[in-house]
Amino acid sequence: MKVLIIDDERLARKELINLLQDYSQIEVVGEATNADEAIELVNTLSPDLLFLDIQMPGKTGFEMLEMLDNVPQVIFTTAYDEFALKAFEVNALDYLLKPIQTERLNESINKLTLKSKTVSSDLINSKKLCLEDQVFVKDGDKCWFVSLSNIRLFESDGNYIKVFFDNNRPMIHKSLNALDEKLDPRSFFRASRKHIVNLSWVEGIEPWFNGGLMVKLRGGDKVEVSRRQAAKFKEMMSL
Repeated sequence: MKVLIIDDERLARKELINLLQDYSQIEVVGEATNADEAIELVNTLSPDLLFLDIQMPGKTGFEMLEMLDNVPQVIFTTAYDEFALKAFEVNALDYLLKPIQTERLNESINKLTLKSKTVSSDLINSKKLCLEDQVFVKDGDKCWFVSLSNIRLFESDGNYIKVFFDNNRPMIHKSLNALDEKLDPRSFFRASRKHIVNLSWVEGIEPWFNGGLMVKLRGGDKVEVSRRQAAKFKEMMSL
């Protein structure tokens, strides 16, 4: 597991590196002192895991994550317990309080090791986001790390996209066309100008007006597939 440590405090970085030497599955491939350095290293080194400080000069850890197209696993490191708990909701995410305790670090590493997975080389080379990938979603003061397998639907709303997962509907500032180019077409389908659906969530299909289709997703959401996309959709969903 390739690890990148991002913290503006040199002693904090060195302390964490020393602690991580006890884990044979961990390889520290780089250090960054701020968000701009970190973004460059993430794009160059493609780490599996970030140890990320929240408060740094310039951009915060949260702002840095918003600038990444593909977010690795992240463990936040912070000296501010109340700040961390208030700033984000924990989903597929962990945080460590400074000074980092060995027992707490071990718990985090074990948790992330269990979640580690092997992604086929063709998906890596295509740089498309697949169901196993995680994305960082921020809406106001709330943040989530969400597996794409849990996102059932993307819906365009002006210059924003509404992201449907669990009982959440956060809005992100992105175009549906830009998102469509990032997603693996084997797992996500552009149903119309307004919607992208996760094919693994499709529960039922029925004919609709003007040669279109109405798709029902697990959980009850219904999405209309345009006539233009209907034939392609039926081909993808058939044996």
